[in-house]
Amino acid sequence: MAMFVHLTSAANAPRIRRSGIRAASYGQGGARGVYCFPVLPSYTLTHQWLRELARFGSRGGLVAVHVRLDDAQHVLVGRYTDRARDAQATVPAAEAVRRIVAVDDPRGWEVFVPRAIRPREVHRIRTAPQVVGWRYVPDAHGVPPCTCFGCRVRGGYGARRLRERLPHPLDGPPPPVRVLLARVAAAGAPGDPAALREALHWFGMRRRGPLAQLTRLAAHPDPGVREDLVWAVARWSTPGVAELLDGLADDPDSDVRDAVEAVRASG
Repeated sequence: MAMFVHLTSAANAPRIRRSGIRAASYGQGGARGVYCFPVLPSYTLTHQWLRELARFGSRGGLVAVHVRLDDAQHVLVGRYTDRARDAQATVPAAEAVRRIVAVDDPRGWEVFVPRAIRPREVHRIRTAPQVVGWRYVPDAHGVPPCTCFGCRVRGGYGARRLRERLPHPLDGPPPPVRVLLARVAAAGAPGDPAALREALHWFGMRRRGPLAQLTRLAAHPDPGVREDLVWAVARWSTPGVAELLDGLADDPDSDVRDAVEAVRASG
């Protein structure tokens, strides 16, 4: 029997004792199941995912659930980066342990059980120290964190200060409104399309904005500017956005009309 550890919120412990671990995670190819990792001689490697999982919050901290699986149970094994490429291998549980033990650096490796874990397969549940493992990616310590839209965690501890200290060239934080309006004014009339589209890119990251000063761009001769205007104001709560989109819904350019339709469909 192969032994694995599954890390989860302490609040889930009573339910796991009663009915096992639900197949609530999604793995390679959209399969549902449970992520875990073999119990290795190294305590640090066994619990390497703890700090990364703790970044996304947990009630009462994380606990380690030890699970015994039949050696012949088929699982997926590979690095987390292999998951996106559907490159994780389907092997028996015993083979998954052998492969992970054999690699020089098993950090970032994972095992995915494509089903729920039954109560009788739960060996024990114990507390785990909350300071073990890597965060973001293995070897991330000492490397400046990425603040792009895909990497940053909204609402995370120190997230706003981090974005202000290490602004991303495309994903902000955006310049102040007065600075953006000055760029729009400096672009002239009707305005340089490249300068206006860059300003609209930053306006699109805001929740509200100076709609009255941007409404004139709905008549800009460049359809790219009009389309970017749609995306910029789409999520604003500023009064008048709906009326502006109503006018752009009849735009002569199909890309602008499609943008309005997409915005309304997602809202």
